[in-house]
Amino acid sequence: MEAVIAISMGVLFGSGIWLILRPRTFQVIVGLMLMSYAVNLFIFMVGRLWVDKAPLTLQAGTPQPGDYADPVSQALVLTAIVIGFATTALYLVIMIGARGLTGTDHVDGEEADE
Repeated sequence: MEAVIAISMGVLFGSGIWLILRPRTFQVIVGLMLMSYAVNLFIFMVGRLWVDKAPLTLQAGTPQPGDYADPVSQALVLTAIVIGFATTALYLVIMIGARGLTGTDHVDGEEADE
């Protein structure tokens, strides 16, 4: 299972890098989103996926850390998803404004000579 997750993270990140190197702004934005998904998956997998472990302390007294799942990685991924959504919306607004001002959606503002 670890190999499948590692390969999927690599494919997501590699696809994001490939899209970032494209000349159009929408492709760059999609590449940034794919890279953020790969990083979110990495952070989520670092915290491990526990089966049959409680996410919270339910009884009184000193809890045993081995009896509970680690919520920190889940909180970090949730925060990263919200921030990623907000920055993607900002990128799209900037892309639409730049398209209106320059008349092209190329990253450098110029059409490629073919």
